[in-house]
Amino acid sequence: MTVPLVSSFQQFVLSLAPVFTQPSFANFVTVLTGWAFCLGRHTVTNIIVAAGAYRKHFSCYHRFFARARWSADAIGYDLLMKALQFVPDDEPVVFAVDDTLTRKTGRHIWGAAMHHDPLRSTSRRAEFSFGHSWVVLAVVVRMPFSDRHYAIPVLVRLYRKKQKKRKPGRPKGERKCTGLATAGEYRTRPELAVEMLEIAAGWLDGRRIQVVADSEYSGKSVSRHLPENVDLFGRMVMNAALYAEPTRRAPGQKGRARKKGDRLPNPTQLARSRGFRWRDVRVTIYGKRVKVRVKSLRGLWYSSAHTRPLRIVVVRDPSGRRRDDCFFTTAVTTNAKTVLETIAMRWSIEVAFRDMKQSLGLEDPQSRTQLAVSRTAPTAMTLYSLTVMWYAHSGHELRERWFTPRPWYRHKKAVSFDDMIATLRQASWTEVNSTDPAQEVGSVEMTGERLLHMHTSLLRGA
Repeated sequence: MTVPLVSSFQQFVLSLAPVFTQPSFANFVTVLTGWAFCLGRHTVTNIIVAAGAYRKHFSCYHRFFARARWSADAIGYDLLMKALQFVPDDEPVVFAVDDTLTRKTGRHIWGAAMHHDPLRSTSRRAEFSFGHSWVVLAVVVRMPFSDRHYAIPVLVRLYRKKQKKRKPGRPKGERKCTGLATAGEYRTRPELAVEMLEIAAGWLDGRRIQVVADSEYSGKSVSRHLPENVDLFGRMVMNAALYAEPTRRAPGQKGRARKKGDRLPNPTQLARSRGFRWRDVRVTIYGKRVKVRVKSLRGLWYSSAHTRPLRIVVVRDPSGRRRDDCFFTTAVTTNAKTVLETIAMRWSIEVAFRDMKQSLGLEDPQSRTQLAVSRTAPTAMTLYSLTVMWYAHSGHELRERWFTPRPWYRHKKAVSFDDMIATLRQASWTEVNSTDPAQEVGSVEMTGERLLHMHTSLLRGA
C-alpha cells in the first residue's frame, strides 16, 4: 500500500505547485514522499521503491531531475517566505553561508572534482575527496518548540574548479542551468555566496539582513560586494592590519582626502595591550550561557572591507582552554554581546549539513548530467526545510501526543531532525490507518495531481 504524506505536510507542498507543470508537480510529490520514507541509500530508484510509485515508468522520475522545467531558485523563494513567519518584523533576517562536500564515486558525474575534505583532514595533514562542493545560503530562525536555532537552506550553488580549455561547442549531455558555472565562467565560492546574497536581498525588498560566515567568506570578495541592506558578521585573522577611521578634512585643506587613519594594534597586540581593558560579559552561545572576556573597538580593516567601518571584538576564554579569537561586523552600532551571539548562529548550518547527510542521504544520488546533478541535492535540502517548518507548525503537537519517555536520554533537551522525520512518517501512517477502511487509499502519484487541482481551485476563488 502506498502511504501519502500527512495532509498537514501536503499544505506546505501545495504552495510549490506554481513552480512546476502539472506532471512535474505530481512527480515532485512522489519524490518527496519516497525520500521521506526511504530508509536505505537515497538513490532515485530506491526513492521510487519507497514511494511505491509503480504506475509510471521509472525513467519519468529520472527525467524529472534531468529534463523537466522547474527552478530550484523559485522553490528557495517560497521556502524563504515560509521561514519569515518565524522572524519578527522588527528584527533583521539572519542568514548563514557555508559550503559542504558531498562525496561521489564515478568518472562520468558532471561537476565532480577533488576538493579539500575537512572531516578527514587533520591539523598536520590535508585530505582530499572526490565529489561536489555546494555553497549554501540558509536563513537562521528560532523555532517555537526549541531554544536552539535552525538553518533553513533556501539557495544553493555548485562550485566548480577551473576547467581546462576545451574545443568550441558544448559537450554532449551538458545543458545550460541557472546558478552553475560552465567551463568558461569560473567563480570562487565567495563570489557564488555574493550572488545568492544579492538574490535574497532583492526578495526581501530592503529589509535588514545579517549574514554570518566563517573566515573563507569574510574576506574582501564578500565584504566589498555586499548589498546595501546586508551586514556581515565574520571571523578576523589575529594579525589583521587595523586602522582608525580618517579624520575630517579641515576647511580649505588641499590634497586628496585620507582613506584611513592611524595604525591600530592588530587583534593579537590588542589582546596583550594594557591600554584596552577586558570586560566580562555573559553570552548565550551554542545553547549555553557562558562568561567570556571581550575587548571592542571601532576601526577599519582596509585590506578586506576597504573604507567601510567595522565593529571589532576580541574574545578570550577566562578558563584558558580556548585560544583568543577575533570577530567583526559591518553593523558598527552592534555591541560585543550581540556580535558573539549572532556569530554563534552560524553553527546551525553545520548541524543542517550533518542531518541532511545522515538522515536524508544528501550524498547518495548518483546523478550524472548537469541538470540532474544541480537538482538532486537541492531537492534533499527542500525536504529538510519543509520538514523542520512543518514540525514547528504542527508536527511538535503530534509528537507530544505519541512521545514515550526514554529515561536513558537524561541530558537530551533539543529535538533532533531524526525525531522530526520519524514524526512525519508516523503521522502519515496514522492518518492513513485512521481513514475509513471502505475508502481506497490513493497513490502518491495521484496526490500531486489532487494538490495541483486544489491549488487551481484556490486561485479561481472556488
